[in-house]
Amino acid sequence: MNIGIVGGGITGLVLAQRLSHQGHIVTVFDNNNQLGGLTTYHDYGLFTWDRFYHVILPSDTHLINFIRDIGLGDKLRWHRSLTGFYDNKKFYSISNAIEFLRFPLFGLIGKIRLAFTLLYGSRLNDWRRLEKILVEDWLLKLGGRSTYEKLWKPLLLSKLGENYKRISAVFIWAYIKRLFSARDSSLNKEQLGYVSGGYKTVFDHIEKLIYAAGGHIHTGVSVEYISPHPGGGMWVEYQGKKEHFDKVIFTGPVNILEQVTANELVKVSDTSETVEYLGVICMVLITRKALIPYYVVNIADRSIPFTGVIGMSNLVSLQETAGYHMTFLPKYILSTDALLKQPDEELRQVFFQGIRLMFPELKEDDIVAAHINRAIKVQPLQVLNYSSLVPKVSTKNDDFFVVNTSQLVNDSVNNNAVVRQVDEFLKKSTLLNS
Repeated sequence: MNIGIVGGGITGLVLAQRLSHQGHIVTVFDNNNQLGGLTTYHDYGLFTWDRFYHVILPSDTHLINFIRDIGLGDKLRWHRSLTGFYDNKKFYSISNAIEFLRFPLFGLIGKIRLAFTLLYGSRLNDWRRLEKILVEDWLLKLGGRSTYEKLWKPLLLSKLGENYKRISAVFIWAYIKRLFSARDSSLNKEQLGYVSGGYKTVFDHIEKLIYAAGGHIHTGVSVEYISPHPGGGMWVEYQGKKEHFDKVIFTGPVNILEQVTANELVKVSDTSETVEYLGVICMVLITRKALIPYYVVNIADRSIPFTGVIGMSNLVSLQETAGYHMTFLPKYILSTDALLKQPDEELRQVFFQGIRLMFPELKEDDIVAAHINRAIKVQPLQVLNYSSLVPKVSTKNDDFFVVNTSQLVNDSVNNNAVVRQVDEFLKKSTLLNS
């Protein structure tokens, strides 16, 4: 079949590769100039790497299998990672059991209750019950007041600001469930992975596979209208052209879906509340020396204007980054926050205030470059009963399908969840049988 895919993010590209491999001719449309969506790459001048920080966990079996399926298994790299914590102008390492037991911010009982929270959360599967419980109430019940005030609350504030008060326990459960698996208890260390060359390697390879199978990719192109063809299939209109496809799969946001599709194609349920999203501003600092020995530092100090420090070069080989060190400094805020529209230079000033506080020994000569990347919609705010707020999309035509990340109601938005969603869609869909 001739299949049109609207959206060239990770969802659209995995769909395109899977369908091409099955013998279909696919055409991908994306309004950005380069593929990948939130997983796309950035030219840092000295090298090219991911625009935002991404990591592969040992439990990301759907993503790992996809990378192997497309012939890039030999590009997977695994490395031990360390975890840090920053509070009151001090760094603490919590990378193994001994360091965890020595962690001075709360006592032995607090540590036992924290360990119980992590273990319980990682084994819990009934996420629908957690949708009805505020994250604060759940963490207080499991871990106690001391652990909550000194660890969980600062981290929730750094991730969500005051919005944490409205968030359900699903938010933290999804992270515990995924991140807990990164630790190999038998080796008492964490193993994290990446693809050599970053996600650009993955997208370039998928692009080659699609073209080799007779498909097409249109970047910098906005789809203007999708409507049913009287004789079957779909019309897709873009840049003054009109192209016929046997099937069309839409992978973009619901608000765009409603703008570009004919009324008779889809039904979107009305909800009393709108879904709110988190955006991110991420400074990427390129330096001549490492800022930290950790892959990730969780920040509990509210005087720091970013929400974490990701020492990417403590995971990724320096050969990938021309011998320079790469550190990501993200700040998560509501997608409506005016900060997202501030000029890069103003944001640099704000971020550098925090950098000077955390790293007073860092000299100006050590800094090679500071890039500001931003995204308006990174993930939805999982408020109480979030799954009931998500607009339900039903397609009213056998030749039109919708697959997007708004459907991930019980998971954080990550690439493994996206690949799993695509594979489940293709398994249960009538797409190939009609």
